[in-house]
Amino acid sequence: MNKASENEVSLCYPEDYAANGQPIVPCGLTAWSLFNDTYRFSNKNKDLMINKKNIAWKSDQEAKFGSDVYPKNFQSGGLIGGARLNESVPLSEQEDLIVWMRRAALPTFRKLYGKIEVDLEVNDEITIAIENNYNTYEFGGKKSVILSTTTWIGGKNDCLGTAYIFIGGLSLVYSLIFLLMYVMKPRPLGDPTYLSWNRNSNSLS
Repeated sequence: MNKASENEVSLCYPEDYAANGQPIVPCGLTAWSLFNDTYRFSNKNKDLMINKKNIAWKSDQEAKFGSDVYPKNFQSGGLIGGARLNESVPLSEQEDLIVWMRRAALPTFRKLYGKIEVDLEVNDEITIAIENNYNTYEFGGKKSVILSTTTWIGGKNDCLGTAYIFIGGLSLVYSLIFLLMYVMKPRPLGDPTYLSWNRNSNSLS
C-alpha cells in the first residue's frame, strides 16, 4: 500500500468508506476484524515481557505496507470489528496488523502474537491473564493460546512437517518406479538421422 493506492477501495466493501465519505485506511473486513484479545504472562510473580517487534515478514512490511501511509477513519463507525490502530504510527510499523493481514489458507490457523525472550526452566508455571475482547461466539469459533519454542529453522508446525515428509516420500517412490522402468524396459535411443538439420544436410549431399 502506497500513497497512490490508499484511496483505492473498490475491493473493500463494506468497509470501504467511512460515514464522512472518506476512504478507510486500511480498508476491508480483514483489517476491520483485527484480533484484539490481550494477554499478560507471569512467572514466579514476575511479569514476562512480550516483544511484539520483528513478528511480521520483512517482505510484507516493505512491499505491502507503505512507510508513509497512516491509518485513517479506521474503526470510527458505530460497529467496531476489532482492535484499533495507532494513527500516529505508519502501517509498516504496526506489526500486529501485518501478521493479521497475511491470510491463512485454512480455517484453522495460528497467528504469532509476540515473543517471550527470556529463558524458562523445565516445569516453570506460567500464569496467563486474558482480556477476552475478540468475539468468536456469534459464528461458533474457538480460540487457543499456544506457547511454543522456536529454533533457527522456525517454530513447531506438525502440519508443515507432515506435508514435507509425505511429498518427499511420494517423490522417492516415483523415482524408484521410474528407475525400475528404465532398467527393466529401457527406451531405445532415437536415430539422429531423422533430425531436421541432419535431413537437410543429407538432401544437399
